[in-house]
Amino acid sequence: MRFDELNESNYIMFAIKHYENPQAVTQEDFYDDMKRFKWIKRLLNKYKNTGEMNVPLLLNHFIILYNIFGDATTPLLFYRIDEELWCILKTFIVYLGRLPEYPISQLHDIPVDEKCLDILESL
Repeated sequence: MRFDELNESNYIMFAIKHYENPQAVTQEDFYDDMKRFKWIKRLLNKYKNTGEMNVPLLLNHFIILYNIFGDATTPLLFYRIDEELWCILKTFIVYLGRLPEYPISQLHDIPVDEKCLDILESL
């Protein structure tokens, strides 16, 4: 299966291909880990709508996802998170040093959220 572009029919296979969690033994474990994308989306929406951000919880979800999906986490995040949240999402990815330098892509054109970046840099 080719993964030139993630879509509804291939993103689960892409995630399975890159899933490396030695503690997971069941399909349910995989889907529990996939729920972290939804939790990140909810937390980013809350920040966008209220200005409140649970930074430790967000960082925890990001770190766990990068530990179990590796570099595949970045495309999965941009696929699963709404485009209106991409500037906040990119801010976390840049803060964690996970934005790939090459190849230069559309991701590099997305601005970072300055308020969010200030919060992260104050940690």
